Amino acid sequence: MTRFATDSALDLAVDTAITPEPDTSSTPAPHKPAILACIDGSSVTESVCDYAAWYARELKLPISLLHVIDVPKSYSYRHDLSGSIGMDSRNTLLQQLTLLDEQSARVANQHGEALLQDAKAHILINLPQANVYRYLRRSKLLAAIQHFIDDSKMIILGRRGRDHQGDHMTIGSQIESVVRAVDCPILICSDGFITPDSYMIAFDGSETAKKAVQKVCDNKIAKNLTGHIVMVDNKNSVHESALYKAQKQLSDAGFEVTAHLISSEKYGEGDVVSALTAFRNQHNISMFVIGAYGHAKWRRFFVGSTTTKLLTKTTAPVMLLR
Repeated sequence: MTRFATDSALDLAVDTAITPEPDTSSTPAPHKPAILACIDGSSVTESVCDYAAWYARELKLPISLLHVIDVPKSYSYRHDLSGSIGMDSRNTLLQQLTLLDEQSARVANQHGEALLQDAKAHILINLPQANVYRYLRRSKLLAAIQHFIDDSKMIILGRRGRDHQGDHMTIGSQIESVVRAVDCPILICSDGFITPDSYMIAFDGSETAKKAVQKVCDNKIAKNLTGHIVMVDNKNSVHESALYKAQKQLSDAGFEVTAHLISSEKYGEGDVVSALTAFRNQHNISMFVIGAYGHAKWRRFFVGSTTTKLLTKTTAPVMLLR
């Protein structure tokens, strides 16, 4: 098992060279879309790297490793110095804070570089032929991802960050903002990589769900996996017809997929999320595939706290499609 740097400012991007170059504009970018793997040194980092390597091998794509250093809160302290103390005292405090910020920035950079090098080394153990690019940026996670989004085929995030790594049922605080803002497929994973052999599409007949089915049809990897398309509680002819039509669409495209119409009372605690997770657990399915941010019941299912509920009720990877 690879030991990653455990704690993580200055914008910095580094390529596959051993010595980082401080000029981000000179860093070569992948020549084709890459798998963007976001790492933070938490216990989920190894799993993020392993899923990135698996997708990179299956899709024959490079990997972009991204570590983001958040803006230190100490910067705000400079504006809180009261005018009631002397000018000399204020100047002294400002100088001390400046030195502290500079020292913190150097340590954060060193940690970030070490973390990225460890992550790259871990990937190359299992995928020696991989092209791995390393990027270290100072910003919020969303802003950093948006910088790379045009060159990304998909994004992989850990389900919980360093602040919650001891809590197996907590998700990272920045995940929802990323999911809401990015159209690229996003895989949310937990620690403990398992080679995917099956997937489960949560389906309700909405336009969002139909778009998710179409995106699965366009996915080369899914043809090699066993598929399930699952609808919860929508027992009427219109929704059932949509379910089996989606199954036929996938089958006609060459996918092995089975349709299931299940009851939330039978599989869960009377709600959609519990039914989906119970079905997944019973059938030992590798990952969820869901269309995020739809309408009607689908909107209530995926917006706000319900997205969090699904992610906190399962340790299985969740692929979010928009």
